[in-house]
Amino acid sequence: MSPPDPSHAPAAPGTTALPRFTADPIASTLWPRWMLVTIAVSASILVTACLLWAFWCCCCRRCHHNPHKPRSQETVGLASARGPTSSHMVQPDVDELGSSVGGPHLWGRLLLSLEYISGREEIRVGLKQAAELRTPAPGHSADPYARVSISTQPGQKHETKVHRGTLSPLFEETCCFQVPRSELPQAILWVQLLDFSRFSPHALLGELHLPLGTVDLQHVLETWRELGPPGSAQAEATLGEVCCSLRYVPGSGRLTVVVLEARGLAPELAEPYVKVQLLLHQRKWKKRKSSVWGKTTGSPYFNEAFTFHVPLSQIQSVDLVLAIWTRGPQLRACPVGKVLLGPRASGQPLQHWADMLAHTRRSVTQWHHLWPAGEVDRALGRQPRWRLPLPHS
Repeated sequence: MSPPDPSHAPAAPGTTALPRFTADPIASTLWPRWMLVTIAVSASILVTACLLWAFWCCCCRRCHHNPHKPRSQETVGLASARGPTSSHMVQPDVDELGSSVGGPHLWGRLLLSLEYISGREEIRVGLKQAAELRTPAPGHSADPYARVSISTQPGQKHETKVHRGTLSPLFEETCCFQVPRSELPQAILWVQLLDFSRFSPHALLGELHLPLGTVDLQHVLETWRELGPPGSAQAEATLGEVCCSLRYVPGSGRLTVVVLEARGLAPELAEPYVKVQLLLHQRKWKKRKSSVWGKTTGSPYFNEAFTFHVPLSQIQSVDLVLAIWTRGPQLRACPVGKVLLGPRASGQPLQHWADMLAHTRRSVTQWHHLWPAGEVDRALGRQPRWRLPLPHS
């Protein structure tokens, strides 16, 4: 028989028995077991969520900064801009902006080639194809053909074949015009796209007005050109051009617009001046006005700079409008023509805006044709203002 365990021996009278040692530490705590299990499970879920969030952030950062992204998909770079804002927030792709609503590009594009043969003193115009033509009646097709002429040779013209039921005709035709070298700087190439109809007048689908003095004809040139609305080519030829310089500094948000000069205006215009206007989200925001040119001339020289504060986060939502105004016969100011630059522009004005954002802190200068004020206002979605008639008007 084994001796009795002293730990089970009864306590002597008058003494206090010591508590027994407990092997379970959870049982010795004051919290119940279910509460400890709940805390452990919650902590595990929290740690797992933190790890998943960190892994997701690393994957997103790696996708945004993929070094193997092709150059054709890269946006305009702003390496000199400081701050957390990246370049894709500033300038979208020019091709995407070319399809925006409300510009002359809605009338289509034309691919043509130009070659000047010095020995024969003739210019060879090749009509390749047209794309994205606009029909007079929405939802209907067209039977387009092209008509080509030179301003210095009004009696000569060339018409292509009619292409049935298409808005992207493939012409592949060439025509030649005799243009002496002395008349080349003043010559203007006119291309009209028309919709053939057997029993009604042929409707104009779009026009192209290209001064040959602004094109380098020493080599064969093949390029896409934007078509303007019907009648816009004559308007461009009579309204004139304006030269401006753009410069943007992302760090300080300074947009500098320098209006240099104008040319090709009607010589009878009196006291011309320039209005520079900024629109934010299609609403009037800021405006400036140049000094009035006192002389009556078709080529006023302004050379005035206007500075606007446009934060980097708003440069993509801004429209810049340059308008030449003059005093009318009743001493009322009226616009001669306007130019729209910005993300909603098209053609050369859009390219000028993109070059400004691609070469920040540098001035980019370019000539622009003046468009009718009504065309630009409709492109901006603005309603015409009704003016009260003056007495004796």
